[in-house]
Amino acid sequence: MEKLTYAVAIDRAIAGDVDDEVREKLEALKIQLAKRGSGKKGLTKTQKEGLALMERIVEMLADSADGMTATEVGAGIGETCQRASALLKKLVEDGRVRKDKVGKQMRFFIA
Repeated sequence: MEKLTYAVAIDRAIAGDVDDEVREKLEALKIQLAKRGSGKKGLTKTQKEGLALMERIVEMLADSADGMTATEVGAGIGETCQRASALLKKLVEDGRVRKDKVGKQMRFFIA
């Protein structure tokens, strides 16, 4: 007989073969999953730093009529161009910042 793992129990339940053993296994899984999601999960230190940096970027862009490149933003917040680009990408996705190609440069502006 096959060992009743969570995957096997789920497969059997999907197939409609639900006996007491499968039901018990799925109840145990349900409890285990509920425990995982019950803890308070706050932002990590890195996530908090990223949010603070994004606010600084928005403030810098608000003060810049000509917009800024990722390199300029990175220098302004004391981070690498790559880190600035990643934060700018999130701000663009959130609709807080827009990017436009100006000449050969990609410049960022307040949305």
